[in-house]
Amino acid sequence: MTRTRPPGPGGAAPVVERSADVALSAAIGAHTRVWHLAQVREHARVGERCTIGRGAYVGPGVRIGDGCKVQNHALVYEPAVLEDGVFVGPAVVLTNDLRPRAVMPDLRPQTDADWEAVGVRLRQGASVGARAVCVAPVTIGRWAMVAAGAVVTRDVPDFALVAGVPARQVGWVGRSGSRLVEVAPGRYRCPVTGAEHALADGLLRELGQGGDRR
Repeated sequence: MTRTRPPGPGGAAPVVERSADVALSAAIGAHTRVWHLAQVREHARVGERCTIGRGAYVGPGVRIGDGCKVQNHALVYEPAVLEDGVFVGPAVVLTNDLRPRAVMPDLRPQTDADWEAVGVRLRQGASVGARAVCVAPVTIGRWAMVAAGAVVTRDVPDFALVAGVPARQVGWVGRSGSRLVEVAPGRYRCPVTGAEHALADGLLRELGQGGDRR
């Protein structure tokens, strides 16, 4: 059984499976689908044409852009921000506490007032593979890719491919997700789209007509 919410700005209502738990204050965009047993908390915002998979968790105030996929049992803790076109694989965890404790030094139970949440930011087109963990505060760059099972403890540059525990860069990827091929010193090409990229000062930029594409 499914249910719909009032139409969003795009004019089409999102579809929410009956077993999902979506707060009344959460905003869900047009053509988005929230699957069985998913939870979207208070004041979270999910864009248009997104998929929130079975058993996924989206914390209070989380921001998710258009065209994102949050796969089954992923945990997206506040104050995470996912820009447009982000992929979060099954059982991924985006943390929000750099020094987690259940209690204070005097064994008093810790409350929300006793710690400050820090978030993970996933830039446009970024992908995080299954069961990876991103330890906040970190930023995953545009079109970067985190391999399955990786543990990310520091920022990931645009187009970088990282893997391992802790995650380290092992290559570059293009918008297609394929590894880039070095065609000249500091110049890379996507074997799928043919897009050219230039490396300078450790940062990779996609080249287009009239200059860099940012």
